[in-house]
This record gives sequence, C-alpha cells and structure tokens, in this order.
Amino acid sequence: MEWQPDEQGLQQVLQLLKDSQSPDTATQRAVQEKLEQLNQFPDFNNYLIFILTSLKSEDEPTRSLSGLILKNNVKAHYQNFPPAVADFIKRECLNNIGDPSPLIRATIGQSEPGFEWVWPGPFACVQGSFGALQKICEDSSELLDSDALNRPLNIMIPKFLQFFKHCSPKIRSHAIACVNQFIIGRAQALMDNIDTFIESLFALAGDEDCEVRKNVCRALVMLLEVRIDRLIPHMHSIIQYMLQRTQDADENVALEACEFWLTLAEQPICKEALSGHLVQLIPILVNGMKYSEIDIILLKGDVEEEDDNVPDSEQDIKPRFHKSRTVTLQHEGGEGEEGEDIDDDEDDDDDTLSDWNLRKCSAAALDVLANVFRDDLLPHLLPLLKGLLFHPDWVIKESGILVLGAIAEGCMQGMVQYLPELIPHLIQCLCDKKALVRSIACWTLSRYAHWVVSQPPDAHLKPLMTELLKRILDGNKRVQEAACSAFATLEEEACTELVPYLSFILDTLVFAFGKYQHKNLLILYDAIGTLADSVGHHLNQPEYIQKLMPPLIQKWNELKDEDKDLFPLLECLSSVATALQSGFLPYCEPVYQRCVTLNTHLLTLFYMNISAPHVDQLVARSNIMTLLFQCMQDTMPEVRQSSFALLGDLTKACFPHVKPCIAEFMPILGTNLNPEFISVCNNATWAIGEICMQMGVEMQPYVALVLPHLVEIINRPNTPKTLLENTAITIGRLGYVCPQEVAPMLQQFIRPWCTSLRNIRDNEEKDSAFRGICVMIGVNPGGVVQDFIFFCDAVASWVNPKDDLRDMFYKILHGFKDQVGEENWQQFSEQFPPILKERLSACYGVLLVCRIIDSCCLCCLYLPTVNY
Repeated sequence: MEWQPDEQGLQQVLQLLKDSQSPDTATQRAVQEKLEQLNQFPDFNNYLIFILTSLKSEDEPTRSLSGLILKNNVKAHYQNFPPAVADFIKRECLNNIGDPSPLIRATIGQSEPGFEWVWPGPFACVQGSFGALQKICEDSSELLDSDALNRPLNIMIPKFLQFFKHCSPKIRSHAIACVNQFIIGRAQALMDNIDTFIESLFALAGDEDCEVRKNVCRALVMLLEVRIDRLIPHMHSIIQYMLQRTQDADENVALEACEFWLTLAEQPICKEALSGHLVQLIPILVNGMKYSEIDIILLKGDVEEEDDNVPDSEQDIKPRFHKSRTVTLQHEGGEGEEGEDIDDDEDDDDDTLSDWNLRKCSAAALDVLANVFRDDLLPHLLPLLKGLLFHPDWVIKESGILVLGAIAEGCMQGMVQYLPELIPHLIQCLCDKKALVRSIACWTLSRYAHWVVSQPPDAHLKPLMTELLKRILDGNKRVQEAACSAFATLEEEACTELVPYLSFILDTLVFAFGKYQHKNLLILYDAIGTLADSVGHHLNQPEYIQKLMPPLIQKWNELKDEDKDLFPLLECLSSVATALQSGFLPYCEPVYQRCVTLNTHLLTLFYMNISAPHVDQLVARSNIMTLLFQCMQDTMPEVRQSSFALLGDLTKACFPHVKPCIAEFMPILGTNLNPEFISVCNNATWAIGEICMQMGVEMQPYVALVLPHLVEIINRPNTPKTLLENTAITIGRLGYVCPQEVAPMLQQFIRPWCTSLRNIRDNEEKDSAFRGICVMIGVNPGGVVQDFIFFCDAVASWVNPKDDLRDMFYKILHGFKDQVGEENWQQFSEQFPPILKERLSACYGVLLVCRIIDSCCLCCLYLPTVNY
C-alpha cells in the first residue's frame, strides 16, 4: 500500500519547518534538537518528500526547505534508510521533477539520491530532468567517469549529444552545458566522442537562442585549451564564427566569445592562425572597449557633480569580512592582489562593474595580443587610434585612451615615435570635463611612465607631474584614486628625478589629507610611502619634515588601536622613517612605544586564547553551526561569501566544533566552486584548504567532490590571480593529505599550479602547498615530466624554504637529473634563463652546463620554452 502521512504528524513537521525560519536563537536551537530526534524515525523522510512534492497547498519556501533538509539527510544517512523509504523518495523525486515551480524543480534536482533516472516525455519533465542532470554533472563529474559506478558517462555523453538536436532551446542549452562539464577534465567518454561533439557544436553555430550560443562559445574556448588538435583543421571557420559572436547582441554571448581570443593568445599557433584576421578582429575588440549605456548609468559618468565632499558609504569601504579571502599572499613584484591586470584602471572602485565584463575582456585580449604580435599589431590599430583619441564623443575618446594603455607593454617599441605627440594630448585629457576620461588618462599615462622619465625632465615629466598633482586634488573621488595610483607609479619610475619638485609634491599630498574621504586616504598613504622609498634620504630636510610629519602623526593619534587603518599607516610610516633617518628621531619615541603596546596587547590576547579560547567557548554555547549551514545555502552570493569566510576562520580557531559538520558542509563547498561568483568561489576554495590541513587523511571521501572543480578553475582562462593562487594552494594542501587520490590528476594542473605560485613570497600557505606537490610528484612522477621546467621555476621562487622542504626539492631535482642522464639534463637546462640556472645551481647543487648537444631525449620533447 502506498505510504500516506498521518495528519497530526504532518502538521507537526510543517510547524517545525516554519519555526526553523524564525530568527530567534532559542527557537533555532529547539528546532535543531527536534530535527535530531525526528531523524531517529526513518519515515520522517517520507513526510519531508511528501511536503516537497505533494503538498502543493503550502508555500514554496516551506516546501523547498523540506527538500533541503531531506537532501542533507540523504547525504548523511541514505545507506541506513529502509528500502521502502528509499524507493518512495526516489519515485517521488522522479515523478515530480517536472513540477511547475522552478524553485521546487531545482530543489528536487538537488535531492535526487541516486543516478537511476528516466527520460520523461512532457517538456517540463525533460527540462526538470536536465536541470537535475546539469547539477549532477557539475558536482560529480569525476565520479560519473569512475569505475565505482561502472562509468555511467559512457552512456550519458552519447545521450547528451542526441539532445543537441532537441526542438527546445532550453533542452539544447542544458545538453551542451552538461557535456561542457567534462571538457577540462578530459573525461575519456567525451574524448571517445570528441569528433561527434565538435560536429554537433558546429551544427548549432547559427542557433537563434542566446543561451545555446553562449554554451557553444564556452565549449569552443575550453576545447581550444585541451583539444586544439581537433580544432586546427577548422580554425579558419571557428575564428570567423567567433568574430561574429564577439559582436553578438547579447553581451553574455559576446563575453564568452571574447574569451576565445585570450585563450588563443596562449597557444603556440596564435600568430599563424590570427595573422590574416587581425584586420577584422582589432576593430571588434576596440569597439568592445567602450562603456555601454548601462555602464554609464551605473557609473554616473555623465553626471558632472563633484563628489569629494560626500562621505564614503559602507559599499565603498566594505568590511574585511565581506572581501574575498586571499590568504594575504604577497608577490615579488609588488602588493598585488589585482594590481597588474589590464583592467585595474577604471572599474575596481565601482562595485557595479567589478565583475568580468565585455569591456574588461576586450581590453585584456588586446593587451595579450599586443604581446604576441608586438609592433605588427600597429598597422591595424593606428588608423583607428587617431580617430578615437580625438573624437568629440567622450565615450569613444575614453575607449581610445584605454586602447592606448592596453597596448603599452606589447607595442612600446613601435609606439615610441608617436609618444612625443600623444603624451601631451593625454596630459591635456587630464583636464577633460568628464571624470571617466580624466581617470582613464591617469592610468594610461602611468603605463608610459617609464618612457616619460627617460626623456629630458622639462619635456614631459614636469608637465605630467604637475597635472597629476592637480588631479590628486580633483573634485571627483574616482579621479583622485586614479591620479594617486598613477602618481605612485611615476614615483617608482622617476625616483630621485623628483627631488627638485619635492616641496610642490608634499604641499599637494599634505593638502589631500584634509580633502580625502576614507577610501582614498588609504591610497594616499601608499603614494606617500612610495615617494619616501623613491627619493630616500633626500626627504630628510627640515622643510619637508615640517610639511609631512604633522598630518601623519595627527592621523596616527586619531586612529584607535583596533582600527584596521593602522596597518596602511604603519606601512607608510615605515617607509618615511627609513627615508628620514635621523630626521625621524623626534617622532621615534611615541611611535615606538605605541607599536610595543600594540604588540604586547596582541600577544596577551593570543596567549589568553591559547589557555582559554574565547571563540571556542562562544561557539560551544551557540547554534552557530546550524545558522552557518543555512547561510552557506543562501540564495544571495554575498551571504554565502561571508559564510565561507567564517567557516575558514572557525576551522582555524576551533575545528573540534566544525568537524562533526564536515559531511554536510563539504558538498555545499563543492557546489560553490563556481568562478561565475568570484568572491564566493574564492572563499569556498580557501575554506576547503583550511579544512584539509585539519582533516588530514580523513579528507579522502571528499576529494572527488572538490578536486575536479579546482582543476577546472586553475585551468580556466582569465581566472583572477587571487582565485588562481587560492586554488593552487588548496590543490597542494589536498594533495598533501590525500596524495594517492590527487596525484593521478597531476598532469592536468601542474603547469598552471606552478605559474600561479611562482610569485608568492615565502609563507606557511606556500609551504604546505609545495609540500603537497612534492608528495604528489613522488606518487606520480610521470605527471610532472611534460612541465618539469615550470616546476624548476617554481622551486627557484623560494627565498628560504625550511630545511626539510629544501631537501624534498633537492631529491626531486636530482632524481630527474639522474633519471634522464647528464647529457639530456644539460640539453633540457639550456632552455633555462641564466637567473634560473644560477639559482638552481647555487641552492640545490644542480650543475647546469651550457653547451650545444645534438642528441634529444623523449622528456625534452615535451618541455616548452619559458619566456621570462
């Protein structure tokens, strides 16, 4: 007989679900206790699936919450369900996967406990099925290609390909998205059907649906990276298609297509493949670099009101908790979290455009192509540039200035002859009535600062410095920020060339202290510290000290000990103290004493926490884990982002309270390894890395949940640098605790792993990640062979590794050298830049003799030359 709920029991469960939505802590705790009691009764899960699928009179949030609780019960206890309960849940899921409600369909899609699905006929059912399948493919891509389940992907891939021809664009889009999940991981079932897949994509090239076109573009971009051999015969047609799609009326489609040029630029065939298409491509990229109408509205770029008297809002200065956790990785080249990217200029201070968009992607593509084609790009660009830079429409003029900045690195040699005319024009643009033009001019001029400084000072340096200082005092906060950053770059390039102008410079910077709001004040500290680093002891003059120190000390005295703004101010004061030398003596005592007091206070708190951890006590007395579990599944990305940051912090501070929840938390973390939401993905990645270090070998059951996503992220084109670094560290940590499970995939991530971490300064996170990679190489040495030169380069990035880590590097380097033989090693090492040779020789005793050898080893055939 079909199971039916008891009416009284049903009402009790419904009331419990409604109580669980209460913000009251005591109520939440009572609900959690009641849930734990009810989980002792197997048919409780029948009530949950009944409410989700059959009780359509209830509101959707309550039904969905019932499904989420069921999903967690399934994941934690499914193996203990009586067969009748398991069958009932499966049957109800499948019968209702086409529910009219999108929310309920999505919830059911996440609740499916097994892989035994059917292909129902009605459209809603098919769409619901594909929604569930897409989630399964995203979350379990490696598992679907495993022997543990008899490789269901062998059946699924051909089935997905059939649905590429479905009459519904929604179904076609779902089918492509499902297959796309297996490209980066090179799933064997997909590789066996690769030609059919590519042919099917080509057949959809002219599809009228924008989601279909977007997924087709995404597939081709990934295939370009992993199976370029299959695309080369069709490359001309693919390029023509991508040229059309980069101009697609749907910006999401255009953005996916624009990624193609970034990925192609990294391939050896780029120059040959694109040379004949630059005449079409360059104007398209340039056109994509304009602000759209919606951009301008969001940026308020057409409003001429000054805003420097408007206090910064909380959105301007977000609490640190809401920012992406980047484990504070420091780079050799500077402070970079996002500092060297092409798009730093215009969008970083505006939340509305902080995500990756067509403008940024077009600018980045032009930047990388300029580095590929160098001056060969200019014949296609120069005819456009003049019309852009002097155009009466400020939007077009602004895009031209961005173009000029984008090509600065790659085309510098060819641009030199035009700079005597262009630099004065850009300096004039610093006075443009449009704030967005003034701000982009600041950034572009900073890209040519090296050339400016190489000319006689009166020619360009003095007028540039004069106008930048005016912009530092601009009435628009966006321009203030751009000017301050550009001036810091100019300071680094000019160094002591600025000494004759120090009085003027200090007058401006000091005046800015009284003008700037909170956010730009932090940038001002950096500009002052950079000035001190650049001019050094020349700052040690009574006149300069009298100008500079009073406002700095005033800020120092105003800030409370717990104010996080003390950190940038301390960094600034450190540079100033070094430059002033004896001139800083009058200020030494109060600054020194406060630093000692701060350190004493922090150490006291630290040792108090060790002896009686306050966080541990607070967590033990609260239902924070239940609340965290709910917040981690919130529909708002900002809530999930903060939840994962808190999870990482709690993992470090009081893991015994976190550990019992790991089985429930890990699937959620895996689901959120989605780079479409950069900050959410970043924090989830960081939290997984911290959990790895606490769990150790007990992470084994969760490797398959997260590793495929991490590998996909680290191989994804245009992944932000901070996410790449966190992903590399987490992969390394995962491999450190579970090397047998992670090492088989070493070849799929070793190259981007090495390039992501080569510029990180020595620290504990880097240490744990490199230990993991060394252990994995020990398990699977063949996985590093093709990219061993990148590993050598990454090893050389260490300044002072711990002795046992240095020994691990030594054994790997000498092991490979001994394996391939002296002559082959010498031939291989000839690809190394001199600095790398010297460092490996000095630190690890690997003798690298430079001489021509005619013989070649199999290993060396796979080792590409690294450009430094």
